[in-house]
Amino acid sequence: MTTKRKNVAIVCGGDSGEYEISVQSGNVVSKFLDKEKFQPFLIYIKGKDWFFKPSEDSTINIDKNDFSLTIDGEKTVFDVVFNALHGTPGEDGKLLGYLDMIGIPYTSSNHIVSALTFNKDFCKQVVKSVGVALADSVLLRRGQSFKAHEVVSELGLPLFVKPNSNGSSVGVSKVNSEKELKPALEKAFKEDEYALIESFIKGREIGCGVFEFKGRMMVLPITEIISKNEFFDYDAKYTKGKSDEITPADVDEDIDLEIKALAAQLYNRIGCRGFVRFDFILTDEDIYFLEVNTVPGMSAASIIPQQAEVMGISLSDFFGMAIENVI
Repeated sequence: MTTKRKNVAIVCGGDSGEYEISVQSGNVVSKFLDKEKFQPFLIYIKGKDWFFKPSEDSTINIDKNDFSLTIDGEKTVFDVVFNALHGTPGEDGKLLGYLDMIGIPYTSSNHIVSALTFNKDFCKQVVKSVGVALADSVLLRRGQSFKAHEVVSELGLPLFVKPNSNGSSVGVSKVNSEKELKPALEKAFKEDEYALIESFIKGREIGCGVFEFKGRMMVLPITEIISKNEFFDYDAKYTKGKSDEITPADVDEDIDLEIKALAAQLYNRIGCRGFVRFDFILTDEDIYFLEVNTVPGMSAASIIPQQAEVMGISLSDFFGMAIENVI
């Protein structure tokens, strides 16, 4: 007896500077999903336009009343949504709240967790409550007055300026002098209403993937990220040869275990679901929380696929586990 394949809507695109990266992630998921179990449909979302492309020169709009497609007069409904949409509305909870309302399961954290983690300052407050080390920071709203010398006096130099709600290092700047602060803020405010200014923590950048599968916590091998740019910016993340990503990271076993335990603790404390990547800065004194990514990249250059491969899990199995975890 042949089991009917599950219809999987792989959502990608979005309304941020991560659009192209999200499309790359969606294509990787579509390519590696087990076609004997799943029927993938790559769904593009851009503003009010939600559509499927059966060919390069044609599109079919999604019916937003029930998130369905009508192809050649036949209605297709989806058993599950694979969330590969970085940035808004897939990573900040907006799309997920809609899916909750119409009753379609999805692979990522829920809308509350996604909204919390997408807001870097809010997320830091939760992480701080667990007692995890954090960089000192100042949050500014667009149009709010500030004195550059006071910010520099409080946080020191260099420092980082980033949109409070964004990903893939879009709009992020490293500031090495007081005069660079204003243009860095202007860059960040192009992406978000709020900007987060953080002190610089000198150390090794470490990424750790976590995934809970049917009640069993899986912590992936940790990765050290060594950027060949001044920091791990958008260019370094997505341009081949601009960074070295070493998996597993060359750290002492006790440090490896401590980072993994911390990532697992935060996964549970925040209430995450699906694939999540935690980024830390490892210094000689402590492990500093940097950020959490609830819709991590799945493109060929992304860290989570690299970690899964080192752990001996194929992408086909990995993606299938994410779907089987929620249906």
